[in-house]
This record gives sequence, C-alpha cells and structure tokens, in this order.
Amino acid sequence: MGYNMQVTETLNEGLKRGYAITVTAAELDAKVNEKLTEAQPEIEMKGFRKGKVPMALLKKQFGQKMIGEAMQETIDGAMNEHFEKSGDRPAMQPDVKMTNEDWKEGDDVAVDMSYEALPEIPEVDLSGVTLEKLVVKAEDEAVTEALENLAQNAQEFEAREEAAASEDGDQVVIDFLGKVDGEAFEGGAADDYPLVLGSNSFIPGFEEQLVGVKAGDEKDVSVTFPEEYQAEHLAGKEAVFSCTIKEVKAPKAAEINDEMAKKFGAEDLEGLKGQIRERLESEYAGAARAVMKRATLDKLDELVSFDLPPSLVEAEAKQIAHQLWHEDHPEVEGHDHGDIETTEEHTSLAERRVRLGLLLAELGQKAEVEVTDAEMTQAIMAQARQYPGQERQFFEFIQQNAQMQQQLRAPLFEDKVIDHLFESATVEEKEVSKEELQKAVEALEDE
Repeated sequence: MGYNMQVTETLNEGLKRGYAITVTAAELDAKVNEKLTEAQPEIEMKGFRKGKVPMALLKKQFGQKMIGEAMQETIDGAMNEHFEKSGDRPAMQPDVKMTNEDWKEGDDVAVDMSYEALPEIPEVDLSGVTLEKLVVKAEDEAVTEALENLAQNAQEFEAREEAAASEDGDQVVIDFLGKVDGEAFEGGAADDYPLVLGSNSFIPGFEEQLVGVKAGDEKDVSVTFPEEYQAEHLAGKEAVFSCTIKEVKAPKAAEINDEMAKKFGAEDLEGLKGQIRERLESEYAGAARAVMKRATLDKLDELVSFDLPPSLVEAEAKQIAHQLWHEDHPEVEGHDHGDIETTEEHTSLAERRVRLGLLLAELGQKAEVEVTDAEMTQAIMAQARQYPGQERQFFEFIQQNAQMQQQLRAPLFEDKVIDHLFESATVEEKEVSKEELQKAVEALEDE
C-alpha cells in the first residue's frame, strides 16, 4: 500500500538528513480498521459465534493495541518508502521519535526521523595503477638453516662410557626430591627424569650444579626460587633438591640424511628440502601479499575522496582510541575505566579506515564478491583451534552471535576484494632478498 502521508525535509547538510513525517488520523484509522477486519474471522467472544463479533465491539476491545501496531507499521512503511524513493542508505540506524507528546486518539501523528546517509562512492579505476609484488626465492642457506634446526630437534642421546663426567649439553637421567625448610613440597619430586643441562628448563642455577656428575653419584642441589615464580608459596624461597644420577648421556647430532627426512614424514632428503622450500616460499608470499595490500590501500586512499558520515568516523575513532589505550595499559582487564580522549591522530586514522571500508564494500558489491559458507567455516575452525578442548562451544557461540560472524567475515571479504583489485591493476614482480622483504613488513607495523 502506498502512503499518502506528508514527508518534509527539515535538514540536508553534508550527509546529515532530517525529515518530518505526518501520518493523518484518517490514515491511522483506516489502518486500524484494516487490521481488525483481518482479525475478525478468528475472534471469539462470549455471546457471539466465532467470526461474528461486531466491529464496534472489536474496536472497543482491541482498538488501543491495534493503534500502537498501526502506528509502528505506518511509520516503518513511510521510512522504507522514503529510502526506496531517495536511494539514500543510512550509515547507522535512523533516529526516530514522535514529536507530539500529548497525542490522543483522533490526532494526526507527527514523527521526526534523522540519519546520516552513506555517501555516493565514486568509481575507481585501477587499470593505470602498477603494483609491485616482492618475490623472494628460498635460498639454499635458508633451507640448510631450517634443516639444521630440524636436526637439532631430532637430536638423540647416547650413554657416555662408565665413570665419565657430565658436560653442558648432556642429558642426565635423575631421581630428585626437593625440600623447602626440610619439608617436601608438591611437584618437587620425580623419578627417571631426563634433564638436558643448559636447556634452562629448571630453576636458574639448578642445571649448572649437575655439570661434572657421574652415573651413580648423589648430589644436593641448592637453589632459590625466583621472586616471580608462578607458585606463590615457593617464590623467593630456598630449596634443596637431593638428586640421584642414574645415567649420563652425550648428545648425538642427528645426521642430515634420508633417515632423518623420513622422521619428518618425507620420502627422502630431497623431498624434505622441497617441503621446506615450499613452506618458506609460502611464508614469503604471505608477507609480500601484505606489503602489496598496504600499497593498494594507500593508492585507493590517494585516488578517492568523498564525504564521510561523522557518526561512523566518531565511532571508529573511539574504538581506535580505546584499543590503543588498552595496549598502553595492559594491567587494566575490564572496561570500567573513565572516558578515553580521542585525538586528531585517532580521527585521521578512523577517517582512513571508514573511507577504505566503505570503498571496499562498494567495490566488493559491484564485483559480486561473496564469502562462501565453506570459507566462513574454515575461518571459524582456525579461530576455534585457539581454544583446545572447547572447539564445539566456540562454534556454537559463533553460530548464535551475528556480530562475531561479521567480525570474522569482514577480513575475508576484504581480502577477496583486494585480490579482485590485484587482477585489475598491473602487477610487476620484483625479486628481493629476504632482508628487504623483512624491512618492508616491519614498515607496515610502524604505521
């Protein structure tokens, strides 16, 4: 149904819009009658057959409730019609309030609606833009370094000859019992514990005292627990550990050969090298993409300018200020702190984010970029891995929380739009060293 109500523009400044909407009493009454006629066949009332209750009686009984509903529907209808006609898209939920507070039945209804419109977003042409894609080849040194690290991890220990003393880097197998003030304490004892000397896995000062011991020795090790030790009752306390040395073993470096490669799930050494090379190059490619993405966003920021909805900029600036404040005050857990001042710096960063956000949304819409269900599921699974053992709960939480879904969807959508932009620009590859790529990535973090 069309609405013959009056809509008058009261404000049109920049992106701010204000309208006065009047719904006449006759229009409201017609709507109420329409709703009652709709409901009449279903209504039963004492003394009348179903569907035969006279209208006047219905009105008396349900009229009030229906007027409220009719008002709501009529105003919603008027708003939707306005947005359809004007082509405006509100940046945030429009603010709607009734202005004639002393309204009684039989009066016209006067409503004020105000909102900020999303701006017209200009066309962007990236066909003349050249982007630089940094390419890093995985050098042999990097592959060798990764291999050596793997060999370290695959290190084995062999028993030293009898009566040989332990050296730094050896593994000693010990039984130990720790006491504080002559009392044993929880977690202070173990049998057949393999401890690598110099691994710093025990309290500072413990491992050094076991250098030079032989199998069969007994030794008391005295140490002081660090002040910031996680178990409070032990922090800063002196402890004596009675140790029995059962074996002394020397490290035997794993040889870098086919055997070792099999341990890591490859067919042979060449296969393992290939896997390492692939992994390194995909890491480099991910970093290079982030650099190219930033360059693309900078370019868009230069190319395009349009008015921004003040409320969006303000909300974004507040969020940025809040986030940065928490980074500076990691000790504050909750959000019950005072108001945080937003500075010019916060606002200009917010303007860039809002501008690019609106632009990418528009470009994505035009290019019909969609985030598929499968991509969403993948993103949720990646997040859920951070909560081992609670993945299912996390899944359910996301399913019920539209805002969280949006937070996960937004970066996926943005990345797809960026990929689409890469296709429309000219991309030139430039071979660089790992160090140069590293520098370019660090520069991103500085901003």
